[in-house]
Amino acid sequence: MRDPEQLVLIFGSNMEDRAGNIRQAISLASAAGEEVQRSSLYESDPWGFSADVPFYNQVVVYRTALAPTAVLQLCARVEQQMGRQRDPSTRYASRVIDVDILFHGSRVANLPDLIIPHPRLAARRFVLAPLAELLPSFIHPTLNKSISALLQECPDAGQVRLVP
Repeated sequence: MRDPEQLVLIFGSNMEDRAGNIRQAISLASAAGEEVQRSSLYESDPWGFSADVPFYNQVVVYRTALAPTAVLQLCARVEQQMGRQRDPSTRYASRVIDVDILFHGSRVANLPDLIIPHPRLAARRFVLAPLAELLPSFIHPTLNKSISALLQECPDAGQVRLVP
């Protein structure tokens, strides 16, 4: 058995009951390990495409003994159980749920189906805002900057709002 490592996932939804979808996905993802922290719920406009309904996003930090590939399989299973339909021809679209791995400890992985840390994390304010709430001083393993510094430097001008 592996020693537990910090695992950071982000959950997003812009269809139907967005907050309920995220709660359900977090519950289904509990097999990842012990939940350590959960950010506030944030709302932001879609990134990379247009849609009428904004996204809700939430970051959760776990202690996990799962290997990164097992976490990826778990994330895919959660999305599938909740009815997410992936269209390989469309990268960005509205979705009932999206579960992404942001960090797995300080690991760096570059596999065909899995890149850790998440490759577009530093360019997305909707990821960095909830991440900075929980882990402002965490150092990105390849960019060698803290999450709070990445948020300050983020080129994304999109608005990210706390959900009351």
